[in-house]
Amino acid sequence: MTIAQGPPAPERLRLRDRFLERAVRDLLKHDARVRGLDVEARFAGGVAHLTGEVDQPEQLDAVRELVGQLHGVFGVWDRVRVAGRAPVVLDLGSGGTKQYPSNIGVDRWNAGAVDVLADVSRPLPFADACVDRVFVVHVLEHLIDFLPLVDECHRVLRPNGVLHVISPWWRYVNAVADPTHVRLLDVQTIKGICARPGSDRHWYPLHAGCDGATIFADLRPVRDGRERADQVQLARFFD
Repeated sequence: MTIAQGPPAPERLRLRDRFLERAVRDLLKHDARVRGLDVEARFAGGVAHLTGEVDQPEQLDAVRELVGQLHGVFGVWDRVRVAGRAPVVLDLGSGGTKQYPSNIGVDRWNAGAVDVLADVSRPLPFADACVDRVFVVHVLEHLIDFLPLVDECHRVLRPNGVLHVISPWWRYVNAVADPTHVRLLDVQTIKGICARPGSDRHWYPLHAGCDGATIFADLRPVRDGRERADQVQLARFFD
């Protein structure tokens, strides 16, 4: 499939987001797998922002999977409480802006949204399996070698956690217009991250895509006996 070099016009994005919000409301109302769950979805630029509360993590997984199957969805983010517990979320390289105010901002510079001072190109100052979500938004393209950071995300995430990645698409002008960008990424880069030869830290792709300007990916760490993605799941997103 050929992807246009540039995202849709802002007005179309706005209207498509409204359509997706309606589609998710219908899904939560009529689909027996998720019917009656206390979850709502707001969309911005094709990214779903889920809020609410569920009793079991499997219920949130079901919502995430079904929402992610809708055409036009580029990512599924959430602040959903599970069994009364809010997710613990790291926002790496947050600078002055966190994706959600409740996230824990991590950066080497004491900018306005930073809660923990740390260099994300080095080992993170967090215990193993201690967080539920990690945001890496417009960070990987600034690192000559971003694989150690990806491995650190794998380490600190709980087994049912999710890594959210956003980076410029290599064919869009923003990827090369910023002189601090030292790496170029494609959706196929995400495939390489998921099943890296010689590494024992694999990822299961919950979602991956490109809107013509930006690469999006939602990845779950593979460990504790969890199955790796098979060829059918990989073919859903990758060549």
